[in-house]
Amino acid sequence: MKNIRLSLGAALTLVCAAAIMAQAADSAGKRVSLFDGKTLAGWTLVTCEACVDNGDMFIKEGNGLVQTARKYGDFVFEFEWKALKSEKWDSGIYFRYDTIPPKRPWPARYQANLRQGDEGNVGGLKGAKSQGLIKPGEWNCFKLTVRGTQAELEINGKPAWKADGLEGPKEGYIGVQAEVPGGGQHRFRNIYITELK
Repeated sequence: MKNIRLSLGAALTLVCAAAIMAQAADSAGKRVSLFDGKTLAGWTLVTCEACVDNGDMFIKEGNGLVQTARKYGDFVFEFEWKALKSEKWDSGIYFRYDTIPPKRPWPARYQANLRQGDEGNVGGLKGAKSQGLIKPGEWNCFKLTVRGTQAELEINGKPAWKADGLEGPKEGYIGVQAEVPGGGQHRFRNIYITELK
């Protein structure tokens, strides 16, 4: 009788372990390309002009957004970007927004900034600041993780910041900012998303 109990206990432990492993594998998500380097399929242009140029998403004109066609909740968003101005460049990545206020070209928040001197910083999110991790005039790699009220950023493979305090919608669009009149043209490539469950 004791052996049967031990065998049942071991079997139950194995079943639970297998269920936990299956759940972890399922929740890990799949890394998906959001930009194929040939078209802007899956993106919507909002008061700006962008195109595909030499395999890059090229932000050409206007104040607005190149916005994902659908909303995302918790995710890892990876991309490379390069400013074409030699100074005073300005762009950004907006995330977790569902609307753009009237008479404004961009959402009220949240933006991972790509403005010279503020690269990676997110206004309105305490602790979301970094400095000295980008390479001016070169391609830079950002990895933004958003989960619940928390966010964190890696810049060129190095931890930039971790912060808590995101408010508002639990899911929203992701938008590449066009701020060409003031901030110049930008290029983006290798754009991926991994949805987190």
